[in-house]
Amino acid sequence: MTNIASILRAIARTEKAEKIYKALNFSIPFLIGLFVFLNPLPFSALSEICFYLSLFFLIILFFFRKTDFILRSPLTLPFVLFFIWSVFGLFFTLDFKNTFHDLHAHLLKYIIFFYLLVNYFNSQKRLEILSVIVIASSMLFSLAAVASFYFIDNHPFSTRLGLVSAGMSSNYLNFITIFGICLSLQFLSKSKNIFYKILPLSCFFIMTITTLMTQARGAMLGLLAALVILCFHNKKNIFFIIIVISAILLMPAKERITIDGFTKDTRIKMNHLTIEVIKDHPIAGIGFGMQIFGNKNLVPLAKYNSKLPPEYQQNGDIIGSPHNTILDIAVRTGVVGLILFLYILITSLRMLWRTLKLKQGEYFKSWAICLFACLVSYMIPALFADATFGAQVIVFYTMLAMITILWNIAGQSDSEHHSA
Repeated sequence: MTNIASILRAIARTEKAEKIYKALNFSIPFLIGLFVFLNPLPFSALSEICFYLSLFFLIILFFFRKTDFILRSPLTLPFVLFFIWSVFGLFFTLDFKNTFHDLHAHLLKYIIFFYLLVNYFNSQKRLEILSVIVIASSMLFSLAAVASFYFIDNHPFSTRLGLVSAGMSSNYLNFITIFGICLSLQFLSKSKNIFYKILPLSCFFIMTITTLMTQARGAMLGLLAALVILCFHNKKNIFFIIIVISAILLMPAKERITIDGFTKDTRIKMNHLTIEVIKDHPIAGIGFGMQIFGNKNLVPLAKYNSKLPPEYQQNGDIIGSPHNTILDIAVRTGVVGLILFLYILITSLRMLWRTLKLKQGEYFKSWAICLFACLVSYMIPALFADATFGAQVIVFYTMLAMITILWNIAGQSDSEHHSA
């Protein structure tokens, strides 16, 4: 085997082979960028091809030692601990098959995706290219969603926007659009040319309208929180806060953000039900598998529901989903898993804080505040929805990757300064 490997590596050092390696190294960021672009669009098969082809190319480059791919990151330890704990849950899961499948499909896959982004978009220019990809994807998705729902399917404008046929409900649409909104305002603040101001401004308005048409309370809170945070970099963003608040007051969405809208929402009952299940599986949870909670044969939700006070009991069909990402993590991986998940979030916030405090200059300040706004605008709607699968979880890992890329750029800048 050693001789075979030596022969293969000898062949690998030929001039023709070197050109192939360069092509593979160029193809990976193209493919993974296309994966990000296709994320919210109805091209799941092509999206999967892009991801696994980029992974295959990386394995080839690894074998021939033609890549500088690294796993070093402040998030590596939190990722490893959370993944190990989730795997450990296989010994306690209520459904081994579903948990084993989801550990790959909804966790390991996206951690690999994170490292692909971090390694292949590892410069200021590539960070901006990645941002443009996200904005373009979110913009195209917004236009298609509004056109399909209101003009093709002929729903009245008072109806909450949601693409059931695409598996994208009102609560999930916003993870795509608000991310694009934050990045659009980041480019708007940097643009000097009037044309390059009109473009992100148009993106902002279209994606904001799309967001508000969903009438999702978590999304409205997340969007407003993001705009407030962005004001710490550019006070002119208060103009957009006024626009969004005015739009909410003029749209049917205003009826959903009253005090009663939050305190008497069905999600309160769902949260209490999820907590009852957590009490019976507090340490390791019911297993990482996402189909376990709603399986009546594994988790007797009706029995748990009957234990609750009458005012917190669900009547009729019981909703078999936590609809709260924090409680979803807790019920599937236990309190220990939740702590490790929060470790990931806290580490990301710490990276942004240190970048903001230690790095001087407009570039690092603006990006640190923007990515903080993105993360907050993600976590607030995540308290009203399950955000650990589908298009929304890809948004989450893209945010984490961009935070890490910014962190790495800041570190490179420090190294260059000291060497000089």
